[in-house]
Amino acid sequence: MKYFKNAVIILLFSLVSSSFFSQIKPLDAMLTNYEYPFTVHFKTFNSQNQDLKMAYMDVKPKTANGKTIMLLHGKNFNGAYWEKTAKDLSDKGFRVIIPDQIGFGKSSKPQNYQFSFAQLSTNTKSILDYLKIEKVIVLGHSMGGMVATRFTLMYPETVEKLILENPIGLEDYKTLAKYQTIDEAYQSELKNTAETYKNYQLKFYYDNKWKEEYQPWLDLIAGWTLHKDYPKVAWNAALTSDIIFNQPVVYEFKNIKTLTLLIIGTRDRTAIAKDHAPKEIQPTMGQYQELGKKTQQQIAGSKLVELENVGHLPHIEVYNQFWNALYDFIK
Repeated sequence: MKYFKNAVIILLFSLVSSSFFSQIKPLDAMLTNYEYPFTVHFKTFNSQNQDLKMAYMDVKPKTANGKTIMLLHGKNFNGAYWEKTAKDLSDKGFRVIIPDQIGFGKSSKPQNYQFSFAQLSTNTKSILDYLKIEKVIVLGHSMGGMVATRFTLMYPETVEKLILENPIGLEDYKTLAKYQTIDEAYQSELKNTAETYKNYQLKFYYDNKWKEEYQPWLDLIAGWTLHKDYPKVAWNAALTSDIIFNQPVVYEFKNIKTLTLLIIGTRDRTAIAKDHAPKEIQPTMGQYQELGKKTQQQIAGSKLVELENVGHLPHIEVYNQFWNALYDFIK
């Protein structure tokens, strides 16, 4: 009887999982069949001898307060997940610029491109120049925090304030883990499925507690795996994983002179290449309850807001706590 009950439970779980994942729709490389929350614009430009398109949203407030904020997405995301943040910022009078980096979201997926955080920052600055925006507040989440850091170091005169929300790159991964070649990373990316993505998000983002409001951010990346374009997306993912590993920003936090806020979910354990580190090292990586404090000490005059028992995605998991910290800093 015990084994029969276990078999029934496994069968029911399989049926629920099958139904759950069957709702995910295939998405092409440019997300042409996925509607963003705001009007999407494209800036075309030539970079590294290639004609590229960089998508961005420009959310203008009804009553402007004269301030502009730019929201930079993480590696497993695109600009769409800033929807609620952008709406609330706009309601408070901020103009909100939300780019999709090259290789992400609705932007071009070049197959022969030398990615770097400096290149991504240069591309991002070209959007602001095109829009004739001279001063911005910059908010970067996850990999977007590494882009935001490099952007601030390259264009300190442009950045009025800097906010880093659970940024990766608070430690130097290449000193902790074995290098994975781009070809190896590509093969690993090709193995991703809706199920592997959900398991990853449950572990690092949501503490194994799934809620309906998390589903859209799984659908976006999981939908790619179901489309024939996925190898293009996987290749870009491998290229950007490489720069995260090989282009640390941790040694340059001390050079940031811009007023900075760190919003840190202390339950987060995200660390690139953790599975390639020695087993005794793995538990020491991605300890955000320690990394947040260490980073605050490195950035002179910075403010740290720790969100207890919160994972990698504060602006999705505990939006009100995230918003209060953000708005208190920029109002």
